[in-house]
Formats: sequence, structure tokens, C-alpha cells
Amino acid sequence: MGEPLVEARNLTKRFGTFTAVDSVDFTIERGEVFGFLGPNGAGKSSTMRMIGATSPITEGQLKVFGLDPNADGREIRARLGVVPQEDMLDEELTVTDNLTIYGRYFSLPRSVIKPRVDELLEFAQLTEKRDAKVEALSGGMKRRLTIARALISNPELVILDEPTTGLDPQARHVLWDRLYRLKQRGATLIITTHYMDEAEQLCDRLVVMDGGRIAAEGSPAELIDRHATPEVLEVRLDVDDHAGREADFAGIGSRTEVLADRILLYVEHADEALQEVRAKGIIPAATVKRRAGLEDVFLHLTGRTLVD
Repeated sequence: MGEPLVEARNLTKRFGTFTAVDSVDFTIERGEVFGFLGPNGAGKSSTMRMIGATSPITEGQLKVFGLDPNADGREIRARLGVVPQEDMLDEELTVTDNLTIYGRYFSLPRSVIKPRVDELLEFAQLTEKRDAKVEALSGGMKRRLTIARALISNPELVILDEPTTGLDPQARHVLWDRLYRLKQRGATLIITTHYMDEAEQLCDRLVVMDGGRIAAEGSPAELIDRHATPEVLEVRLDVDDHAGREADFAGIGSRTEVLADRILLYVEHADEALQEVRAKGIIPAATVKRRAGLEDVFLHLTGRTLVD
């Protein structure tokens, strides 16, 4: 596939005595959608800032477009589009003005900006809102405008930090469609997200980070195959707390996970597993049969402890 667009080797970021990113290796190929998943404090944002040449590397090597972010930050940033977690739009200006002014930041001539704005408004499904002030837009429209703004300079690499956080399901799906269209055009995208379904829908490959390290890497399908089973049987018993009931399900499936309100059985076939549960004389109060997903992998690798 040629030289990777981004390549990290033993990449490390420290803040004083705290190590936010601990000697990680990864590559991002041109034209792919690459995801960073992890709980709060896992090192995702610190890694993204180093890629974006806005935070210096402490140790290791990082190449973006074959350049060193510590030495060539300005050149790298000129070739990036960045979608921050917060929209940071100028609410008092119109949709068109927000795009036009951002284009001027990249020193684009007006003869280039005008047709580019028209193209991006159509791409973001905001043509009818071109003269509306940003403050009047819905959350989904503002997010689409933020993405359109990041594309004004026709960047080679687009970094998106939690692109659909806070949006309703309809708005999320519209954004997924826009991002998929970007990929079809050959754009390279780096995404952080807390939505596992979003990562499954969009990412060609991803890494799961935890405690500053990479816990797993691969495509969503590879990670599910490697760290989960085809199906999951969720069993709820008529008890206040399911702790201590794991032994009752011994021999059913390849892994059992006991939560306060239910027990998860990782199995090949959920229907057969339910028959085995009943054969042991266990009468569930409720059951759910589903396919294993990326969220199962994520929680297995990073744990279920709440991280603030």
C-alpha cells in the first residue's frame, strides 16, 4: 500500500511523572478509516494531539506524511482537517461566513473558497441553511457544519474527536453517511468514539487503548472473533444480586461474566446455551439472545469500572 500516512514506533507522551501514552506502535494507511477506542484517560486524546502536531512527542518516533511533528508541525497542520469534540463555531455569523472565514485561515483565494463552500454545503446537506445564523441550527446541523469546515482546505487527513457525541440517532446516522462518503472519495480518517456501533460501522481498523497502552488492534470483525464468541446469552435471575452465581453456569459457553443485574454467557449458539441453562434446573426471570459485538470486546479488554 506504499508508505503509511501515519507511523508510530514506541510513541510516548509524559506530563511530568504521569505517562499518558506508553510506548505504542501503530500505522495508518492512506485511504482507511482508523479508530482509537478506550475509556477516559486511556491516552486517545494525547495520541491524537501528537498526530495533529499540537502536542510534542516525549519519546519514540512519529511520522505524519513522512514528516516529524516536532520539527515540521506547521507543514503537517496545513495538510490536516480537524473536527474537535466541541463545535467552536461562530454562532453570530452565517453558515456560509463560517466556512469562508475558515478558508481564509488557510490563505485560500476567494475564487477557490466560493465554489468550495458551495460543494461543502451540498455535501453537508446545508445548502438551504447557507444564509442562516449558526445559533439557529440544530445540534446535528452544527456538527455537519463543523465537519464541512474541517474539509475547506481539502485535507489529506481528517481527525475527528467524538464526531457524534450528544446527537440523536437520526443525526448520528446522517453523519455516518457523510463520513462514509468521505471515505469513498479516498479521504483518510482518524476517529475517536465511545460508540461501539459507530466504530463497527465506520472503521476499517482500530486500536483499543487502556492505561496508555494498546490492548488490541485489528478490524472490528477480527477483534470480535479474537476476543468474543459469535453469540451472547444474557440471563437475569429472580435475585437482587447475581454475584456468586457463576458456578451455577459452569460448562456453558467459553466465558461467563457476572454483573450485578445479569449474567453474560459467551457461547457459539445462544438457543443451545439456553437449553443447557434450563437443563441445570435454572429458571431465568428473563433472557436476551444477541450476537457478540465490539462493546463486548471493549469491556472485556478495559473492564467495567467507571472511569471519570
